[in-house]
Amino acid sequence: MEVMGTHAGAPARIPIPGVQNLIAIGSGKGGVGKTTVAVNLAIALAKLGHRVGLLDADIYGPNVPLMVGTGELPKVVNERLLPLERHGIKLMSMGFLSPGDQPIIWRGPMLHSAIQQFLRDVAWGPLDYLVVDLPPGTGDVQLSLIQTVPITGAIVVTTPSGVALGDARKAVRMFRQVQVEILGLVENMSYLVCPHCQGRVDVFSTGGGRRTAEDMGVHFLAELPLDPEVRAGGDSGLPVALRDGNDPRAAWFLELARRTAARVAEIGAARSPFVVLPG
Repeated sequence: MEVMGTHAGAPARIPIPGVQNLIAIGSGKGGVGKTTVAVNLAIALAKLGHRVGLLDADIYGPNVPLMVGTGELPKVVNERLLPLERHGIKLMSMGFLSPGDQPIIWRGPMLHSAIQQFLRDVAWGPLDYLVVDLPPGTGDVQLSLIQTVPITGAIVVTTPSGVALGDARKAVRMFRQVQVEILGLVENMSYLVCPHCQGRVDVFSTGGGRRTAEDMGVHFLAELPLDPEVRAGGDSGLPVALRDGNDPRAAWFLELARRTAARVAEIGAARSPFVVLPG
């Protein structure tokens, strides 16, 4: 089966000026905490000293404004949108341009146009990483992004449940079919630590993400617990990655950021035609 935009006559993927690496965060289905992972990963990468942008490409359900605690209207300078800046990262979302609870009812061509604007008409400036929070599934927005810009790699977020893992496998295959490297799989809501007895509760089964990663030959980047404070951080606009690195919740995402950066470096080295000799 051929995916649109992957044939020989497909348009060239043109880099975004100043953006060194573009990381797509995807999932096969909704409700797995993909945006929570994207927001905290972006903040954690910035805390490691990188220049980071976060593009909320979930046009129908933009949740990034709530999770970062701002709903300002971006300014336009020289016909380009200026991204908002908060928590040390640059931000753009349809939620900034269409605030409130009004639904966006668009067909494919309008979605494609919106993605083009967010990529080309936003003054991102120099960035080490542009993290793109995709909508769930394998639809128009994903194809528009893939057809438009070179993607360094994709992270697929899942939970350990069989339903989520089945859809995660589809997402991995979709990225592979359009020749996007898989940085790795993240298993979110892996387990719950009981607040009363501190025992581990496997709410959505256990170990499925790691087994799926091994079966599909992709890296397993993280096993993130189901934690009420992570949810509260997103609802309050103060994600847990902002906390001191000694806080275990921040440490989860800092370690994910380190592993992600390592995978990006590994892919970059594999693509480079030059070999750097020691000494």
